[in-house]
Amino acid sequence: MEDYLVKATTHDGMIRAYAISSTRLVEEARRRQDSWATTTAALGRTLTITTMMGAMLKGENTLTVKVEGDGPIGAIVADGNAKGEVRGYVSNPHVDFELNEQGKLDVRRAVGTSGSVSVIKDLGLKDYFTGQVPIVSGEISEDFTYYFATSEQTPSAVGAGVLVNPDHSVSSAGGFIVQIMPGASDEVITHLEKQLQSFPSISALISKGYKPEEVLQRLFDDTEVKIHEKMSVHFLCKCSKERFEQAIISLGKDEIQAMINEDHGAETVCHFCNEKYYFTENELISLVQEGK
Repeated sequence: MEDYLVKATTHDGMIRAYAISSTRLVEEARRRQDSWATTTAALGRTLTITTMMGAMLKGENTLTVKVEGDGPIGAIVADGNAKGEVRGYVSNPHVDFELNEQGKLDVRRAVGTSGSVSVIKDLGLKDYFTGQVPIVSGEISEDFTYYFATSEQTPSAVGAGVLVNPDHSVSSAGGFIVQIMPGASDEVITHLEKQLQSFPSISALISKGYKPEEVLQRLFDDTEVKIHEKMSVHFLCKCSKERFEQAIISLGKDEIQAMINEDHGAETVCHFCNEKYYFTENELISLVQEGK
């Protein structure tokens, strides 16, 4: 299935919803990070949610999400924008555990239960918007549910899931964000809460062939779901050799000269996509001259 996201409303606009199929996107991130199963689930959930949060932005606005727990995978970092483009990495991709008591990947153990979730938004203003909340479960979805309620004061239900094959490749991935708008009736809220309690795993639905709009239709049962937009989503890194050139220049003449004297060149690696960029000795000499 093609990876894409839908934006929708229901109950006469009292509920706003997003749903996404992100299997290929998460698999691309897994391949580039060479992550193991449990880490892939944690990274994939974060990327899936970040992509939906990016779809809430407009124009050239962007956001950076950081999940920094006390678990062995370390920090998870993801960048997203309003165009459905996302990238991300995890500090320690080679972490995996036995399945938990529920027979699922033990994301909580990998992420940790102490730490923070932070969101930094570049909305084109003088200052960035920054929101930060403590990790409440380490399961990622619950942590972002808490983030929306606490930092953005928007009651929300967040779900994201990743199924991983025995060879560690991604079988299916997807998610949803449902938000209650001001003026929503108690009846609507109660009905939604009831539906969420019995709702199946989002990754299981995606693996059965459910499309994002069908996920929302199942969630809202017999209520009409109005789809406002369908957006293609994919993993995209913004790195380039030119960006790394500027980073090297910023190190200063002495540091670059040390690279020339000791290594006769340099190799740089992007955290997000693991793309490598090589600089010859002559290229570094040019950068020394450019940085004068």
